[in-house]
Amino acid sequence: MIMRLGKRDGPLARVGRPGTLLLTIGLGGTVVFAFSPVQPAESHPSRILAFVTNTGSDTVTVYDTRLEEVRATVPVGDAPVAAAVAPDGNRAYVANALSNDVSVINTATLKVVATIPVGRVPFGVVAVPDRVYVADHGSDTVTVIDAGRGRPVATIPAGPLPHTLAASPDGAQVLLTNNGGRSLSVIDVRTNKIIASHRTGLFPHGVAAPGRAGHVYVANTGSRSVTVVAPGAEPVTVPVGRTPTGVGATPFSEWVYVANMRDNTVSVIHAPTARVTATIPVGRRPEGVAVEPGGDRVYVTNTGSDTMSVIDAQDNKVIATVPVGEEPEGVAVSPR
Repeated sequence: MIMRLGKRDGPLARVGRPGTLLLTIGLGGTVVFAFSPVQPAESHPSRILAFVTNTGSDTVTVYDTRLEEVRATVPVGDAPVAAAVAPDGNRAYVANALSNDVSVINTATLKVVATIPVGRVPFGVVAVPDRVYVADHGSDTVTVIDAGRGRPVATIPAGPLPHTLAASPDGAQVLLTNNGGRSLSVIDVRTNKIIASHRTGLFPHGVAAPGRAGHVYVANTGSRSVTVVAPGAEPVTVPVGRTPTGVGATPFSEWVYVANMRDNTVSVIHAPTARVTATIPVGRRPEGVAVEPGGDRVYVTNTGSDTMSVIDAQDNKVIATVPVGEEPEGVAVSPR
C-alpha cells in the first residue's frame, strides 16, 4: 500500500503524485520513505486556472486551482470586468470596460499577446470554438471576434444595456442578458443573429447554461430572483438573496450557484427541483462565480474584500480565501 503525505488535492487525495513524499509499508511491516521522481513538465496533468479580473487595479490574477496558489498577476486594459477562456484552454479573453477593448492572454506564458478594439463599455465576454463574443454595454451591441485572426468580424444589434454572455454546452448558441430590457437574447453562432428572446426579471445580470435539458439560469439583480428558462415551458422564478449578480454551473451539473451581492452570500439551487437548498457566507459584495470543470470547487469574487472565496461543492463551505487585486469582479476557469 502507498500513501501520500500532504494536503488534499481535489475531492480525494491523489496517490503517488510526482515530487511528493511517499510512505511504503512492505512485507513484515517495513516502513520506507521515498520521493517519487519528478516527471518532465509535458507529462504532468494540465492545470486548471482561474482568471480573476481586478477592476480597480487593471490586472488579472491567475490562480492555479490544483496547486492552490496564485501563479501570476497580468496587467491588462482599463477596468477589466469579465473574462472567458477558449474551449481549448489556450487563450483567455478579458473585457476592459473603460478602454473599450479585449486583452488576449496566452494561458501558457500568462502574457498579453493581443489587444482587440470592440464597442463601448464592454461588460461581458464568452468564447466558443473559433469565435469570441463581447457584450458592448455602452453601444447596445455584441461584437464578434474571429479568434484565429484576432479581429472583429461582425456586430450584432442587442437589447438595451447588454450585460453578460454565456454559451450553450455545445457552443451552438450564445446567451445574452439585456440589463435594461428585462430580457435574455439567444444568438445563433452560425448566423450571428438573435433567434429568440425570453422575458426575465428586473435588471438581468449573470447567466449560465449548465446543459440540463437546455435550461438557462438568469440572475435578476433588481428582483432578488433567478429566472429559469426551459425549452417549451413557462419561465420559473426562484427567490434568492438580495442583489443577485453572478451565476455559475458546470455542464450537466445538478447545482447552480448565485452570488448575492448585498447579502454577502451564495445561494445554491438544486436544478431538478428549482429550489435553494443552501446559502453559503462568503466575502463582501460577491459578484463573479465560476465552477471548475469537475464541479468540485466553486470560485467567487468578493468585490468589497479584494478576495476570492473557494467553496467545496460537496460540503457547501468556504475552504480558502485568496487575496487578489482591487475590486475583483469577473472570474473564469479554464475548461482543462
